[in-house]
Amino acid sequence: MVMHKLEVCFSPALFSRFENPQAIVVIIDVLRASSAICTAFANGAETIVPVADATEARELKKKGYLVAAERDGLVLDFADFGNSPFNFTSEKVSGKTIVYSTTNGTRIIDMSAVSYRTVIGTFLNITSLTNWLVSQDHDVILFCAGWKDKFNLEDSICAGAIAERLLGSTVFSTICDSTHASLDLWSHAKNNPVQYIEKAAQRTRLHNNGLDDCIEFCLSSDFTDIIPVIINGQLKGLRPCDL
Repeated sequence: MVMHKLEVCFSPALFSRFENPQAIVVIIDVLRASSAICTAFANGAETIVPVADATEARELKKKGYLVAAERDGLVLDFADFGNSPFNFTSEKVSGKTIVYSTTNGTRIIDMSAVSYRTVIGTFLNITSLTNWLVSQDHDVILFCAGWKDKFNLEDSICAGAIAERLLGSTVFSTICDSTHASLDLWSHAKNNPVQYIEKAAQRTRLHNNGLDDCIEFCLSSDFTDIIPVIINGQLKGLRPCDL
C-alpha cells in the first residue's frame, strides 16, 4: 500500500512552501470560522459564499444576501451577524445562501485553490473528516488559519488531533516537523482542551470583546458528520458518502 504524506502548515505566510496540487487541504480555523461553517451546514444552510474583501461582502448585502462578516472578532456594521457558531441557528440559516467574510478564514480558502480539493475541518466534524481522509488516495495538508499570518494554539492543537487519527491509520506517514509539533501540543491539550486554550491569545481577544461563550462548543468533538467542501469557489456541506 502506498503511504500518503501528511503535513501541517501553521500559518498562511508559510503555505507557498507546502503547495501540492495533488493534496487535499483541510482548512482549520477553530475560533471561530471553521466551527461556524460546520454549524451552519449542520443547521441546514444551503451554500456559503466566502469572500475575503469586506467591500465585496457589503455589495452582496445590498443585493439581498444574508451576510456574516467580522474583523478582529467584531461584527461589521452592515452584516446580519458575525462568526460565532451560535449565530448560525436553523431558524436563521436553513435553506439559505450566506455570504461569509472573516479576518483569517476566508482569505486562506483562496490560497488553497491550487490543491486537489479543499475542505473545512475542526473538532466539530473530526471523526467524519478523518475517516473520509483515510478513504482518499491523496496527500493531506492541514492548513491552520492562524492569526494574521502568525501561529496560534487553537488551530495547531486541532491539527494535532486530526494528525493523531490519520497517523493511527495505515495510510499516512510524515517527516514533517510541524506535524510532530502539532502532535506534541495536542498531547498536552487533549485531556482538557478548554483549560489548555485559556492561555491562547484568541481566547483573550474573544473574552475582551464578550465573544467567548462559544469556546467550549468549538472544542467539542463530533457535533456533525458534515464536511464542508469548496466547489467552484463556494462552500457546500456534504456527508462523506456524497463527496
